Amino acid sequence: MDTKKLTLTIVFAALAIALNPSLTYIQLQFPLMPTLIYQVWEIPIIIALLIISPIAGIAVSLLNTSVLFIIFPGVLPTGPLYNLLATIAMQIGIYAAVTIGKKIHCRKNPQTNILASIKWLLAATGVGILTRVAFMSAILYFALPQPVPIGYGFDQALTIATLSIVAVFNATLALYTIPTSWLIANRVQIILQLTMPKKISGTKN
Repeated sequence: MDTKKLTLTIVFAALAIALNPSLTYIQLQFPLMPTLIYQVWEIPIIIALLIISPIAGIAVSLLNTSVLFIIFPGVLPTGPLYNLLATIAMQIGIYAAVTIGKKIHCRKNPQTNILASIKWLLAATGVGILTRVAFMSAILYFALPQPVPIGYGFDQALTIATLSIVAVFNATLALYTIPTSWLIANRVQIILQLTMPKKISGTKN
């Protein structure tokens, strides 16, 4: 990772931390389950994934999670860990969609900026939602019945009911996080004249 990309990774990590509700009070409780919070700290994480690299996205996620454990753990002490898993699952979906987009959309014109494509924005959003919801549903199916701090000691019926609510939350959170990140990343890339990583955009460094 060159100096510019390393600097940007640090900047996006700082932004993710700065956007924590404990500092900005930017949050909205999910009506169906108030313990779940809509937030915006994941936006810098996805931007880092899109304009720097998947490693940068994960690095920003890990740094942000470390701070969350200290200043905003949530109701469940292990809450930041679940957020980390959800964010990584979403990044995998976005990365998969963008990689496919690179092979299809940029095959004839390697200099094409895939972040300017509405079609692949929709694809990345859809796949990102799918991977986040599917992965977290599987994890929480086993975690929720466990005692605190892993879960809440739910019985099977309550676990199933909770999974559907959490799935709606994860889907709607990703629904605004991915497009917002995508549009900002497109502008940032143009302003800073960044070259997308080969694995994502197919452009030459």
